[in-house]
Amino acid sequence: MTENAAFDWRTFLLRWSGEWADSLRDGDVRGADDEAARQARWLGFPPASEERIAAMERRLGRRMPPSYRSFLAVSDGWRHAGGFVWLLAGTGEARWHANESQLAEMFEEYLDEDADAEELREADLWRRGLQLDVRSDATYVLLDPDDMDEDGEWAVYSWSSWLAESPRRYANFLTFMRDRFREFHSLAAHRSGGEPEFANDTTRELDTRVEGARLEALRGDWSQAVRELDEAGTYGRPRAAGLGDQIRRLLGRGSALTFAGLVTDPRYASDLLPVLVADHAAQSHRDDSTLAFHLRGADDTLVSLAYATLEQVRGGTYRYAAAGPFGEAVGRARELARWGDTDQAWRTLTNALPSWEPLGPDHLVPLGWLADPLLAPLLTPERGLELLSMPRGGRTGEPPEPTAGLDPGGLAWLADPHPGDNHTSYRFVLVEGVGPEELPGRLGDGNDTTLDEPLTLWEARRRLWRDRRESSSYDDRPLMAVGRAGAGWSFAFDGTPAHFDPRRFVSPAATASAGTRAVVVWSDLAARHGKPSFHLSVARDGTEEYAFTYADGAIRRTGDIPRALAPDRHLAAPGAEAERPLLDAVAEYFGVHLPRHALRNGRLHTCTTRSWTRPPEDGETYVVIRMG
Repeated sequence: MTENAAFDWRTFLLRWSGEWADSLRDGDVRGADDEAARQARWLGFPPASEERIAAMERRLGRRMPPSYRSFLAVSDGWRHAGGFVWLLAGTGEARWHANESQLAEMFEEYLDEDADAEELREADLWRRGLQLDVRSDATYVLLDPDDMDEDGEWAVYSWSSWLAESPRRYANFLTFMRDRFREFHSLAAHRSGGEPEFANDTTRELDTRVEGARLEALRGDWSQAVRELDEAGTYGRPRAAGLGDQIRRLLGRGSALTFAGLVTDPRYASDLLPVLVADHAAQSHRDDSTLAFHLRGADDTLVSLAYATLEQVRGGTYRYAAAGPFGEAVGRARELARWGDTDQAWRTLTNALPSWEPLGPDHLVPLGWLADPLLAPLLTPERGLELLSMPRGGRTGEPPEPTAGLDPGGLAWLADPHPGDNHTSYRFVLVEGVGPEELPGRLGDGNDTTLDEPLTLWEARRRLWRDRRESSSYDDRPLMAVGRAGAGWSFAFDGTPAHFDPRRFVSPAATASAGTRAVVVWSDLAARHGKPSFHLSVARDGTEEYAFTYADGAIRRTGDIPRALAPDRHLAAPGAEAERPLLDAVAEYFGVHLPRHALRNGRLHTCTTRSWTRPPEDGETYVVIRMG
């Protein structure tokens, strides 16, 4: 006997019947059949004898699958299988559908010309399936004799004409009936306000499991917790979805998580509302009226706060704040991320997580930081798992192994191709002993020496070209991201420079080095078009100490170049193969690195520098473009 055939149908069906009867309201209008079922506390019928089942099988020409057979031996049919099948067939009503509905042709019309055998088989279900629905809300239930497992179980397919979905498959009849029981619970749990609470043995057991899952999640066992919450959510338990959405958000599952009412609860709004708003803002195709739909039930104050937060998120000015020691760590992490040290920013957050306190009993993990433009880029799928696996909120448990850092260190990563980015050239300035906030004054032309607010490089470039009214072919004033390049160094970086022209290039190293030391690198050794080039210049206190430029197949040198940086050591075979050794040499000699994750995925301050090319000389032509 298979496990499904041995299932205790009677206990399961008695519970279902009793809970259905208790869910009915006194004022509801019911037919005589339903009223009799309510009083009897039994949705089923008398059991079918073995003789009756055998007669049915002779009539249909097939032995019934084990779980349906064992069901019939307890109840010969069933009322209210969920919310939309009002009567399910017993031995007398089950019949071959034989395309009575003519749905086979409809499903075949939607097939492509190159439909495979599986798609054709699915469309043919309406010709071969055994129909179990007797009365329903335009919902079909068919057993498929051609979809049979090793235990002889037939798959069940259910389809409603008012749903724009393909037929839903269930592995067997028992799985289908369990799902219908969940549907009954879900519909009863979501009745309109003011009605009596839907409470019974099943809801109490599920609510106990939800509370256990909450505690497990706070101990760091998120995987077991999310399984329990997902199961309880299918029954419509009110806490399950809100708790589960918090876990799912860090797992990267789902693009329409609403936190099921928690976001409109004043206790949780300060942490959950910003991330709901940020996720909405990320979907540029969404109309802002859909945000109001997710806030239904909220008071005017909270709705106003949501739209104000939406403006901040879109403008990149939202700033996450939290209470206590964790909130202090958030401030430190934000400052680290602001200058590109995303790995240390992440460690700062995770080190402080054990001190984080939930805002209420349904708060599992801090999420508001995901709306902060500086902190949100810290999250990766692996880091989401790490955060969920950490004990917090006063619970104890085994902490997870820290995830690996995202920045490889050094400079050699610049030689690695970046998916989706065809640029091979880049340039940067390194300045020793000054903070990145000082770089605009050293690199700017004197008219604009301020830092822009942190933006992605794409956002910053879009804003630059939107605001720029004039450009010329001789003026090369790049927009550069700034940050920290290691102990005692700051950087300015441009990942999409203009074409390198050694005849007109002017290194900014000398002007950037007033009172200190500055390094300039411009590389296009992996050039796909044109000839490869590389430039290094080092200046101290306003004077260039040494430099070399490789261009047009030749090397030009000035000053006493240290042996570690000598171009002859690295450019014996010029091209892409020389790029990594050169970058390694610069990183090791000066003890610097650039933050890959912040430059590629994060937000950094930017500044516009003075031109990297000299003005045109007599006889040189150029183009100026002015936009009104």
